[in-house]
Amino acid sequence: MHARIAAFENPNASRFDELVGRVRDRESTGKAFPDALGMYLLVDGAAGASLGISIFEDEAAVRRAEPAFEKLGEEIPEELRGRRVSVETYEVAIHEVSDDVHAARVTTFAGDPSQVEKSLRHAVEEVLPELRTIDGWQGIIVTVDRASGAEKVITLWESEEAMAASESQADQLRSTVADSAKQKIETVQRFDVPMAFDRAPRLITV
Repeated sequence: MHARIAAFENPNASRFDELVGRVRDRESTGKAFPDALGMYLLVDGAAGASLGISIFEDEAAVRRAEPAFEKLGEEIPEELRGRRVSVETYEVAIHEVSDDVHAARVTTFAGDPSQVEKSLRHAVEEVLPELRTIDGWQGIIVTVDRASGAEKVITLWESEEAMAASESQADQLRSTVADSAKQKIETVQRFDVPMAFDRAPRLITV
């Protein structure tokens, strides 16, 4: 599987609710992105930032969906959706999610491409079993760019309160992942998740 991750900046955070409504209405028809296995809208109103994460069967499906994304961008004005600052495609290496998702923590790692497999093995063998025991944990999506060594780890939570309560444990686990493969932690972002659907299968590629 592959994920398309688009990042937006919008200083007018007061309009995020309107944006969510427009995107939800479009997706509810089932016609906007019929090949998508999963779609998440992540919003940080305080920072004026949002992420659109879309999961597809493979990279070719991501490319086929691109005209639909461009059409959606034309239909929703920039003053509402914000300025798109990046769009990237990653391989989905780990996918294990539940239904009731309302918050997400997104960690971006940078590292040596030759160490990606080591990092993923550590995540599966050491980190994932502990994550499953944390109250309010609703899943994880690990995306990788094997050419650059970049990874985005998205942990999903049933509420902002559950995510906040996990911070200390998450900090420790994040450090062990980085240390295991000599990675650098570039960013840690926290989001509300006002829209999510995910019918992609459980996946662990290690």
